Amino acid sequence: MNRTDSLPTVPTAAPPGTEPAPAPVPSETRTGRDPRWARPALLGLLVVTALLYLWGLGASGWANAFYSAAVQAGSQSWTAFFYGSSDAANSITVDKTPASLWLMALSVRIFGLSGWSILVPQALLGVASVGVLYATIRRWYGPAAGLLAGAVLALTPVATLMFRFNNPDALLVFLLVAAAYATVRAVETASTRWIALTGVLVGFGFLTKMLQAFLVIPVFAGVYLLAAPTGLGRRIRRLLLAGLAVVVSAGWWVAIVELVPASARPYIGGSQNNSILELTLGYNGLGRITGDEVGSVGGGGGGRPGGGGGGPFSGQTGLLRMFDTEVGGQISWLLPAALILLVAGLWLAGRAPRTDRTRAGLLLWGGWLLVTGLIFSFMSGIFHAYYTVALAPAVGALVGIGVTLLWRARSAPVRWRRTAATLVLAGTLAVTAWWSWHLLGRTPDWHPWLRPTVLAGGLTTAALLAVSAVIKEFVSGNGFQGDANSLVNSEAGAGHRAGFAGRVVRWVVPVVSVAGIAVALAGPAAYAMQTAATPHSGAIPSAGPAGAGGFGGPGGPGGRMPGNGQFPGGPPGGNGQFPGFPGGPNGTGRDGGANAGGFPGFPGGGQAPGAPGGTGQDGTTPGGIPAQGGFPGQGGFPGQDGGTGQEGRGQRGGGMGGLLDAREPSAEMTALLTADADDYTWVAATVGSNNASGYQLATGRPVMPIGGFNGSDPSPTLAQFQRYVADGRIHYFLGDGGFRANGGSNASAEIAAWVAENFTATTVDGVTVYDLSSGKQG
Repeated sequence: MNRTDSLPTVPTAAPPGTEPAPAPVPSETRTGRDPRWARPALLGLLVVTALLYLWGLGASGWANAFYSAAVQAGSQSWTAFFYGSSDAANSITVDKTPASLWLMALSVRIFGLSGWSILVPQALLGVASVGVLYATIRRWYGPAAGLLAGAVLALTPVATLMFRFNNPDALLVFLLVAAAYATVRAVETASTRWIALTGVLVGFGFLTKMLQAFLVIPVFAGVYLLAAPTGLGRRIRRLLLAGLAVVVSAGWWVAIVELVPASARPYIGGSQNNSILELTLGYNGLGRITGDEVGSVGGGGGGRPGGGGGGPFSGQTGLLRMFDTEVGGQISWLLPAALILLVAGLWLAGRAPRTDRTRAGLLLWGGWLLVTGLIFSFMSGIFHAYYTVALAPAVGALVGIGVTLLWRARSAPVRWRRTAATLVLAGTLAVTAWWSWHLLGRTPDWHPWLRPTVLAGGLTTAALLAVSAVIKEFVSGNGFQGDANSLVNSEAGAGHRAGFAGRVVRWVVPVVSVAGIAVALAGPAAYAMQTAATPHSGAIPSAGPAGAGGFGGPGGPGGRMPGNGQFPGGPPGGNGQFPGFPGGPNGTGRDGGANAGGFPGFPGGGQAPGAPGGTGQDGTTPGGIPAQGGFPGQGGFPGQDGGTGQEGRGQRGGGMGGLLDAREPSAEMTALLTADADDYTWVAATVGSNNASGYQLATGRPVMPIGGFNGSDPSPTLAQFQRYVADGRIHYFLGDGGFRANGGSNASAEIAAWVAENFTATTVDGVTVYDLSSGKQG
């Protein structure tokens, strides 16, 4: 017997003159006795989800090469596996905790290195997330609610994107959904074991994507404190135990990293002081909220004139950020419906007992949605649209719960309550259809027939639902005084009008309701299928067709940032480029100012070291990145397949050459790097992790990413690099990096200048190459 049988929600008797409390959740949802259709429907949902997430998975290649290179390193070195190193020689880690890399590296160790073997764990995590969400919602609200919640999650465009991509978000979502399930089980019996498991799962969420996992802690703790059926003292003690579980499950890895001497482990990428605590609290912590992210290439926009905040990768902050052109097409299809249904569900719960599960579930998922959504909306640091995948489970849960509660309320004994429930369902459907119509209008040339179809279908089904409520009451035999249930259950009916009402209730309303659900899911399902059919690459992928929002996309309209391919306007003097980046030695902006918004120049007039005469639009840093305020091709962002400039074409995701996407080296370059590779620790070094990752994945050999992701970490220092060269540990320096960010270290620029002054440059496949073997001593 299901343990929840022992703790049903018992309705209290209503005082005279007041309406009765809402009916409790039907017993079959508490005992586990599901209808016959439930398991086949669940199996069908999981199969369809698996097909959506797994079909053609290898088409995205390395996807985010930054993480793929770290996965490759972890498959070759257990030290790199543990720390999350970018290369198997363990020079520097990625700028996240490594749990998501562990699963992918294990897959590569089993199946060999390929894009498919890297991405399969992500897709399976997506299927598992849908299944666990179903199980969580089903326990308190029944299988229909669970199926609807799972379908919404599976078909959310950004979920389809991230469960087919190798960023940490896939594992984070799974762990948080599993933690919500554990919280539900803990609330049922005030279980110590289950609430402790919640803490463990959230702790491993920290090991996946650091402090983002902690956004749900106040919600989970608050729901347990409110609704667990035991005394206040015990609830507090058990929450403290859960907090300890979070600390232990998240802290063991942090403690090891902090206690191991820096000389015995890789540098902590993303930090300026080689500290995981600094990374946690700074670049990947409070810096994301405040915009104060030293060494980043985004954020810092909180003081932008005109308000709005947000950095160049962030979009505008504000209450409507989740609905704007960058984010809306990723997550917001059913977000208005979720908010409406949250309010309606809490209204239906009314003044229920403290332990009422209907209200507890609404608070759990509503709190998740509101807390996480508001922080995403107002954070001034780096924010990407794909982060919103963390909202998808909450949106799905609230839609599933809310629709189910309102459907059941249609049979309430109180006349106005059942009428209101139907009207709220109809209104929610109408709002959803209108919002889908609005979102589809952002891609007017993509299947233009879909937009009017969704609007007309949604408004028609909403109108039929609303009319059915009026007809149902009118033909009950007593105007609006009758009980509609007697019409449905009556064999003979009460005359012609009762028989008509029974037929409407039995056939028309369910059919219209199913059609309404199909219409509501049509827009996000279409975007999800388009996302699954499109290869994605680079650091900032986005879901849906080109022009649907998000950063990146295939060259052209979908692959350009607002403002003709440039970053949104920065502070005065920014010229629409990166706002206010400090100029390096001899580096100038477009208008000749040292801080005119362009990337800093390198010593020697802002040109790449060792690349005389090689200039971009206004003079370049290594690899053709302009030093004076623009990117090649008038600000366009290159796609992976070589598309550049304003109308470049490439894979969905694209982005900024070596900063946000990896170079695919030619056969000639690969042969050069692999020659005599066994004689060196690193076959090459280059500025920036994405620059290094392309070469590393092509050769299968460690390539040192100088300065980490942004080229702004002090790893290695000039002195360390000189020692590596003297020891004969680095074969080549590749001059296709050279970017800096908001502050951070100058080490990468110093290394590039030293190499240019002391070694001879050659050009291979358009890349400036320096052979460092002549610098070996002894």
